Amino acid sequence: MSRAKNYSELEAELVLDAKATLGEGAIWHPAEKRLYWVDIEGREIHLFDPSTDENTTWPVGERVGTVVPVVNGGALVALQNGVHFIDTETGELTLVTNPLKQNDIRFNDGKCDPAGRFWVGTMALDSREGAAALYRMEHDGQMTQVLDKLSVSNGLVWTADKQHLYFIDTLTRKVQLFAYDHVAGTIRKERDVLAIPEHEGKPDGMTIDDRGRLWIALYGGGGVGCWDPESGEMLLKVKVPAPHTTSCAFGGERLDTLYITTARDGLDKDQLHQYPLSGGIFAVKPDAKGVPANFFLSRL
Repeated sequence: MSRAKNYSELEAELVLDAKATLGEGAIWHPAEKRLYWVDIEGREIHLFDPSTDENTTWPVGERVGTVVPVVNGGALVALQNGVHFIDTETGELTLVTNPLKQNDIRFNDGKCDPAGRFWVGTMALDSREGAAALYRMEHDGQMTQVLDKLSVSNGLVWTADKQHLYFIDTLTRKVQLFAYDHVAGTIRKERDVLAIPEHEGKPDGMTIDDRGRLWIALYGGGGVGCWDPESGEMLLKVKVPAPHTTSCAFGGERLDTLYITTARDGLDKDQLHQYPLSGGIFAVKPDAKGVPANFFLSRL
């Protein structure tokens, strides 16, 4: 794993001093012009409007792994006790399905594929290897396990041609490439495309830009790295004054602002003193454009 010859670094700036325990799950809603994100351990869903700095908070009463908007309004949230629909105007929750049978397993990162199905992974509360899985939820709420024996199921993005899925299993430090069948929703492992060096932190949430480059939040690495999955080179790092960077998403009118979530969880007193903005939302314009997020196409 090497840095490109023209490797560069940028600094992200704080846009919301949220002090989230474990901020995660950033996704931009272009119609609402708001950033959806979650605080897993704070057990809240947040909707942040950067034009007014208003941050709407909905307590959900359970650890919440991720949030994805639904095509006709509202959102899906993956809570520890199942996938729910949330009315984003009232905060009211409605259970859709719960495939999880063990109390010490929770949902983690998730996104929708180009066909509008919801993919969401799990992890054990103690992050033990082999305990996690990846699920695919159909438009009618039916859920299928797609991968098992994972460590911490994390970032996932699809390519523009709808042929491939990139997927992160955090403790392996690798980004895996899967062939993706858009019609059937099935995947088949092809190869590992990136290995993240230990000194860069652990790969967490991920997004993709309109040139197919991968932007990966580096937990413990204080930033977001941009990689070329073809060459395997790290092109750019967005530095964040918070060591535990957790997820990232392109947003704004032109999808040219990279929003980054961070966590206070796992930092001791000295580290929090050194990095007081941990748990905040950060942003930068890195001369790149994202692609619109896929929403859940519900037939519930």
